[in-house]
Parts: sequence; structure tokens; C-alpha cells
Amino acid sequence: MSATTASPVRTAPGTAQHEGGMHARRVIGDAASHIFLAVMAIVWLVPVAWVLMESFNANTAPYTSTFFPTQYTLDNYVKLFTETEVMNFGSMFMRTLIIAIIVCLINVFFVLSVAYCMSRLRFRLRRAFMNGALILGMFPGIMSVVAIYFILKAMGLTESSTGTVVALIVVYAAGSGAAFYVMKGFMDTIPFSLDEAAILDGCSGWQVFTKIILPITKPMIVYQAIVGFMIPWLDFVLAKAICRTQDNYTVSLGLWQMLQREYITNWFARFAAGAVCVSIPIAILFVLMQRFYQSSMVGAVKG
Repeated sequence: MSATTASPVRTAPGTAQHEGGMHARRVIGDAASHIFLAVMAIVWLVPVAWVLMESFNANTAPYTSTFFPTQYTLDNYVKLFTETEVMNFGSMFMRTLIIAIIVCLINVFFVLSVAYCMSRLRFRLRRAFMNGALILGMFPGIMSVVAIYFILKAMGLTESSTGTVVALIVVYAAGSGAAFYVMKGFMDTIPFSLDEAAILDGCSGWQVFTKIILPITKPMIVYQAIVGFMIPWLDFVLAKAICRTQDNYTVSLGLWQMLQREYITNWFARFAAGAVCVSIPIAILFVLMQRFYQSSMVGAVKG
């Protein structure tokens, strides 16, 4: 019986060169991608780092010989909230925080309600309402600033601090229900069979909404809460039109005021400290909402 030896598999020279070329191109592409992402990360992080370090700058003037400060202090944060004779930033911060929280809650409620009606209910003029909301959403809100101001002025909501707070809440929350398209698109992906099964089990329409729809739409509720909070928290145009005196300013107007000619020399470092303070509620909101978003995605099952 003769033993046979298996001949080794030979790879054609052209195939080996082709695989080597593909590997080299893949390595070059990965290296180029990482270099590009690193450069973009630096471009994004350097201004953030500069504002953070500038907020601790002992030199309050905007004109320095070095890019980063050479002397650091906590006085900018302390004086930002304690020296209220020239500018009461603490009052602006709390006023804006109250407005943003209330508007956020109203925004989420309105958007959820309108999106549920448009997604799950069928009634006359439903299509006309959605088309009208879509068309109106194409026009920038800045076009209505003048009309909004004169309406609020006629109602007497632009004179006092309390009236200004009410006016800003009304303006930011009034049209929030029209921004239902994203939420409706998500609800449309939820099968109607879940609603029908719940109704057969004896659930009412409210129970279907609260026990079936809301748990599944938690990721979109998180998104809507973040959007609803950030719009009044960061808005400048409407706040500038409605708030006529410094006693009624929001944080965006306060930061803008610090950069004016009569304030910038003594308030530039405090402006950086205020910018850092403004970013803290947004960062906290993102961290909290991300946790709820992840937990809802783990338990959400559709189909």
C-alpha cells in the first residue's frame, strides 16, 4: 500500500499581491479616518477647554498675551452670583431655569397628546391639520417676533418681571404641539394590534395611552424633553424682543450684556464662568435622560 502525500495549496502570485494591496489600502484608510477624527476632536474640544480655563482667569479683561490664562482664581464664579448691584446673574439663572422646566413639561405633554391623536385616531380634517402644521413649520419663527411682542404688550405681559415670565412660557409652549411629526412617526411604527389587544382586555383609551404607548415611546419622550428644555434655555431672539429691561433678562441676555462695551473689561472672565454655569443643567439633563433612554430601550419590544 503506497502512501500519498497531500500537496500544499499554492496561492497565485496575483492573488497574494491583490490581497496585500487591499490590506494596505484598508490600513491607510483606517489611519486617515483616525487622524481626521482626532483633528476634529481637537477642534471641538479646544474652545470648550478655553472657556472652562478662562472662567478661572484672574485677569478679567478680554485682552491677554497668552491663549490660556496664567493665573487662576474662583472669584469669577463667586462674584457672578454675589455682586448683584450691576447685574443679577443669579436671578436671571433661576428665572430661565423655571421657564425652561415649565416649558419642557408643557412641550412634552402637548407633543405626546397631538402625536397620539394624529397617529391612532381617525377624524375629519386630520389630513388638513397635518398639512397645515407642516406648511407653518416651514416658516422661521423669527418672522412672528414683532407681532408676538405687540400682542403681549397689549395684554400687559411685558412690563413686570412676573408678566415677562408668563409671556415667555406662553410663547415657548404655545406652538409646541405643532412639532408632533417626529413623535407621530415613531408612534406609527407601533402595531395597532397592541391597542386592539389592550381594548379586548378591557382597557380604556387612556389606559392604552398610558400603559401601552407611553412605555414604548420613552426614547422619544427623552428626546422631546431635551429639545423642550433647550429651546427656552438657550433662546436669544424672542427673549430679547420680550424682555425690555435688565430686571427681566434670561441667562442668554445676561451673557450678551456682559460682552457690551461698558461691561466687557470687568465681566469677560465672568462671562466665561456664566457660560460654564449655563452648560451644567444641560449636561445634567443629558446624563439623566440618557439613563432613562437606555433603560427604556432595554425593555421596549415592538412587533
